[in-house]
Amino acid sequence: MWSSEQTAVILLTIECLDVGLITLSKAAMRRGMSDYVFVVYSNALAVPVLFLCSLLYHSRRRSPPRLTTSILSRIFLLGLVSCALQMLKFIGIGYSSPTLASAMTNLIPAFTYLLAIVTRMEKLDLKVQSSRAKCLGTIVSVAGALLMTIYKGPAIEFASATPPLLLLNHHLLWFQSKWIIGGFLTAVAAFMVAVLLVFQTSIIRDYPAELIVTLISHIFATMQSFVVSLIAERDPSAWRLRLDMELIAIGYSGIFVVAFRGAVYAWVLHKKGPVFVAMFKPVGIVIAVIMGVTFLGDKLHVGSVIGAAIIALGFYTVIWGKAKEEKTAEDIAARGVNSSSHRVPLLQNKSTEV
Repeated sequence: MWSSEQTAVILLTIECLDVGLITLSKAAMRRGMSDYVFVVYSNALAVPVLFLCSLLYHSRRRSPPRLTTSILSRIFLLGLVSCALQMLKFIGIGYSSPTLASAMTNLIPAFTYLLAIVTRMEKLDLKVQSSRAKCLGTIVSVAGALLMTIYKGPAIEFASATPPLLLLNHHLLWFQSKWIIGGFLTAVAAFMVAVLLVFQTSIIRDYPAELIVTLISHIFATMQSFVVSLIAERDPSAWRLRLDMELIAIGYSGIFVVAFRGAVYAWVLHKKGPVFVAMFKPVGIVIAVIMGVTFLGDKLHVGSVIGAAIIALGFYTVIWGKAKEEKTAEDIAARGVNSSSHRVPLLQNKSTEV
């Protein structure tokens, strides 16, 4: 369907859309939008979009495989994971900032790699240099995310007339409750994303109908989030849509992020695996910093910069290990082809002589 280069461009575009959603949702929450109701409406809007796409796709191609009870129950659990991570993510954004939320998504490659090892989608051998690099990168990424959570640091002022940085000791441990809670919730959401990627990959390998899996999972996520929102959101007026930033955020989320991202992720997970999808998450931190400072007036703090740099270092260490591992596998496969091609004439000659 797509080449590797086209797939990379599309995944980068999705990261831009995802960060745009984080910024829009934060702006809408500042105007009083309920994060619980936001999740319900976003998934509900994505369902008809995905249904139409599935209908058009399967009307021109073969019909999807028959759904079994086992597959349907696994998709139900997939929808539950999706519902949980969305709520954790947006509640965490409300407590913190888009920059911190995007920084925590840099943990997704590390979490995904660990889960892929546990589920045997990836191999781990500490005697091999590539495996050691991936393990070290995972540890470094977690350390960077932890630093961003507990150390906010002084704000970086861009105007020339601002005074110099204040004493660092005053900001060394910024135990502001909302910031720490937001960091914890977005970190848990990042882990849930890794669970979602690995779990969805296993489902699609057994039931290769990406759009159907995505559609049904979002139907379940809509129902599950609706039940949770009825319990958690006590204000009836929160369900009323207002023609302002709230409606824009819901429309953007449902169509361009939840539906489009869900369909693309399902296809790429089937073709490339969960680790390939997770590799593109760290790009979001750069976009988030720019959009947060530009559109929301967020201050850029030293802790965010240092933590993001550490996370990026860990991420690219993992990527280097992954690239080296793939190159080694290609070299072994090439040597195997060459050796077999050299043996074929000998066998043919021997059979001719007999």
